[in-house]
Amino acid sequence: MMKITILAVGKIKEKYMREAIADYSLRLSKYCKLNIIEAPEGLSVEKEGDDLLRLIPQGSYVIALDLRGTMVSSTDLADMFRETTVAGESHFTFIIGGSDGIDRRVILKANKSICMSKMTFTHQMARLIICEQIYRAMKINGGEKYHK
Repeated sequence: MMKITILAVGKIKEKYMREAIADYSLRLSKYCKLNIIEAPEGLSVEKEGDDLLRLIPQGSYVIALDLRGTMVSSTDLADMFRETTVAGESHFTFIIGGSDGIDRRVILKANKSICMSKMTFTHQMARLIICEQIYRAMKINGGEKYHK
């Protein structure tokens, strides 16, 4: 079974956001094993980068979420999962930086750097959005309809 790790700086403080992420985590359990790891927030970007680099699961395919990354659509994400899985990858790690961005060393460590939107989201919102987009990609690859 595919494994997905979301490695994110900071905790989710809002109850409604935690509940929404928990809902997508439950939905995703049909398709993959999801693990969310929270790195400490509020330090320098460099210190956050040290923590993120230390917490990346060994052997995983690393995808950094970065405004300067390649813009991807939902179907692009589904294609990336399908193509990369065929190439032998089974563990994906998505990295979300803190409110001041993501350390360049993390970008350089990543196999791929993607941008979800030209709009800027809080790192808490980015976590919810990437959970939803991973779920959507799984549904697309499963040939299922997804309109919610």
